[in-house]
Amino acid sequence: MNEIQILISLLVAFSAGSTIGYFGRQFLASKQMETAEGKVSKIINEAKNKAAEILLEAKNKAVKILDDVKNEGIERNRQVNRNEQRLAKKEEHLEKEKDEFENQKTVLQGKAKQVMKIKEDIENIKQEQINKLEKIADLDQETAKKVIIERIEQKNKDDIIKKIKQLEEEGQDELKKRANDIIVQAIQKYSGAHTAEITTSNVSLPSDEMKGRIIGREGRNIKTLEQATGVEVIIDDTPQTIIVSGFDPVRRQVAKLSLEKLMSDGRIHPARIEEIVEEVKKEIIDKIKHAGELAVLDVGVAGINQKLVQLIGRLKYRTSYGQNVLLHSIEVAHLSASLASELGANVSVAKKAGLLHDIGKAVDHEIQGTHVEIGRNILSKFGISEDVIKAMQSHHEDFPFETTESVIIRVADAISASRPGARKDTLENYLKRLEELEGIANSFEEVEKSFAIQAGREIRIFVTPEKIDDLGATKISRDIADKIEETLNYPGEIKVHVIRETRAIDYAR
Repeated sequence: MNEIQILISLLVAFSAGSTIGYFGRQFLASKQMETAEGKVSKIINEAKNKAAEILLEAKNKAVKILDDVKNEGIERNRQVNRNEQRLAKKEEHLEKEKDEFENQKTVLQGKAKQVMKIKEDIENIKQEQINKLEKIADLDQETAKKVIIERIEQKNKDDIIKKIKQLEEEGQDELKKRANDIIVQAIQKYSGAHTAEITTSNVSLPSDEMKGRIIGREGRNIKTLEQATGVEVIIDDTPQTIIVSGFDPVRRQVAKLSLEKLMSDGRIHPARIEEIVEEVKKEIIDKIKHAGELAVLDVGVAGINQKLVQLIGRLKYRTSYGQNVLLHSIEVAHLSASLASELGANVSVAKKAGLLHDIGKAVDHEIQGTHVEIGRNILSKFGISEDVIKAMQSHHEDFPFETTESVIIRVADAISASRPGARKDTLENYLKRLEELEGIANSFEEVEKSFAIQAGREIRIFVTPEKIDDLGATKISRDIADKIEETLNYPGEIKVHVIRETRAIDYAR
């Protein structure tokens, strides 16, 4: 029984605890609901209050903006009214000025008519007076003027003649002074260095031992070099120096460069000498082209054909009375440009014509005719303008002076040629004699090439071995000597040296 009672007591206690726990939880839940609802209500109230404040503030700002806009509109209307009043006043002022101007114009027109009327009256009175004077003197106006002038001339004839002579002398002096000033200014603008060409070139040696190597065994090396280049190699007691002699500057340059290359290479024998000489001849062609390009660049001309530039470069190895023709042409170009600028002529035409005025000398030894005629043909062939050709063709007065530039080229050429030490007639005559000497030898069919050496005292002639035998070589030497005696005038004697040489070359492969 006790256990049942205990069990019943426990059940009753559990039931009572469950009932109490249920109602306790319900009470706590209701309390929490009341608290949450209070918070939400509070937040909503605060939001409503804040929204009301924001709405009120926005209304206040809107009212203020409307007031500002109204005030600004009122101010603008006032400003517009003021501007309209100002414009109205200006228009009224302009109308008044216009009326005054019209009144002044009317007055001036009336005065102008009065002036014209007075002028016409004066002219009529003047003409009446002249007519009266002509009736009184029985002379018209032109006759009276002539009579007065004749009387003045008769009375002051000597004074007039003296004055005319004085004016002529002063004019001539002034013109001469002006011309001298122009020439001096042109020369001062271009002060190029000038060096006269000579007939020898010096080759420096590293040591005197090199002389023996250049001469070679039994002189074979030096003979081969002279035959290949056409110059005379002079080896004397001058320390560490060899002299290359020849009237042709191209040959001298070939020989000089060949010697320098041989010394640098170290292999000096006949075969190597011939090989080096051929290489140097090709290099000289490139140097000629380079010299022409430098000349064109120095003068500052454009539009010149490359072949014509190469012809200009050939003038570097051409002399006229001992003066280098390329340097002379550059000098004439600069002088012509200066003179043209002083005289108001075409500077471009003068400059180009000055550079090209002696272009015919580049090939005058190959083509018949004067260098002026050859130059005209060359320039026409390469499309040079007629103005340039007219300017260059008259520098020796072979053609009439057709333009101002042609006179300028003539003057510039004379200035360059007549400078002290620029040219030497004796040297030019000497070089011409050497060229004629070689020309006589080359006129024979059997001659392959010839070189005048020993300052023209010897001519070395190489004949084609297939065209002539040894006996014929002896005979041709006599024939050439006879022709030289008949054609040339020269002091002393000239040695005619004919060389007939046969070579057989083959290759082992």
